[in-house]
Amino acid sequence: MMTNKDNFCVIMGGGIGSRFWPFSRKTLPKQFLDFFGTGRSLLQQTFDRFKKIIPTENIFIVTNDMYAALVKEQLPELTSEQILLEPTRRNTAPCIAWASYHIRAINPNANIVVAPSDHLILKENEFLDIITKGLEFVAKSEILLTLGIKPNRPETGYGYIQIAEQKGDNFYKVKTFTEKPELELAKVFVESGEFYWNSGLFVWNVNTIIKAGELLLPELAAKLEPGKDVYGTPDEKKFIDENFPACPNVSIDFGIMEKADNVYVSLGDFGWSDLGTWGSLYDLSPKDENNNVTLKCQSMFYGSKDNIVVLPKDKLAVIEGLEGYLIAESDNVLLICKKDEEHAIRKYVNDAQIKLGEDYI
Repeated sequence: MMTNKDNFCVIMGGGIGSRFWPFSRKTLPKQFLDFFGTGRSLLQQTFDRFKKIIPTENIFIVTNDMYAALVKEQLPELTSEQILLEPTRRNTAPCIAWASYHIRAINPNANIVVAPSDHLILKENEFLDIITKGLEFVAKSEILLTLGIKPNRPETGYGYIQIAEQKGDNFYKVKTFTEKPELELAKVFVESGEFYWNSGLFVWNVNTIIKAGELLLPELAAKLEPGKDVYGTPDEKKFIDENFPACPNVSIDFGIMEKADNVYVSLGDFGWSDLGTWGSLYDLSPKDENNNVTLKCQSMFYGSKDNIVVLPKDKLAVIEGLEGYLIAESDNVLLICKKDEEHAIRKYVNDAQIKLGEDYI
């Protein structure tokens, strides 16, 4: 495929992935794990995908300071200058703002695709085609573009985008954004045919996103924009270490996308999952005749159905009389809980941290 020197990619890889505890740990979060035994982690798969259409030197990873060595180990093709290290976690808007200012210093005409590091894309060619067309679209238009996914169920874990009029080939004006809805509302959204899942994937020109940030998040711009003379210099990290922790903790969706009037969506069907929860992993995994999922280990089920078991690869799990459970072991933690109550996992993580300290997180 053709690559373009004006096209850049920002991969966001700084999260802890606490909803996948105990598999995902603070020292080795889910984006660095190989969930499906492919030999490549989620981060590596994301990089592999984008380097087919973006020059390798134009791909940047934004992650937390503590994961610098992990990123270098997993992506040895990248230089240290391509790994932007956050001194603290501050959500997606500060992360994207910093990457945008940094890239503008390198190329003031840059078109950027922004992607999380932990998404699964099953139909890669369709996906790359939509991204390529999106990059061409934003190069010519002052547009903030997001990717929408046709919902196949009333999912309450995703945000939703309502579409309005069409502009060009598969580009639609966004009418409304809705954060994760209650089940009844999600059902209405899916039945209406006007709503699409918000994938968390974005495409825009660097000047368009910076302009939107300075208009809609002036308190964020005030922290990061004064460093325009340091971006791309050896003093950049020092400037970020001093200013980034004072940035507001706000998502790009809430801070910009829901408020801007130049937001468009491109609709796609490319086998997307954000792999956010054990439930999403269960849905994607092969099942036995009783809808049990086994990953990494061996298992024997008796009178059991609808379970997911993830243990170290040399372990055997013998499960009797369980229905709808998650059984997951990693290092020094074994978790057994109802599969559909995975929202409680964050509570378990917090409780373990408070009662037992960092050793189990």
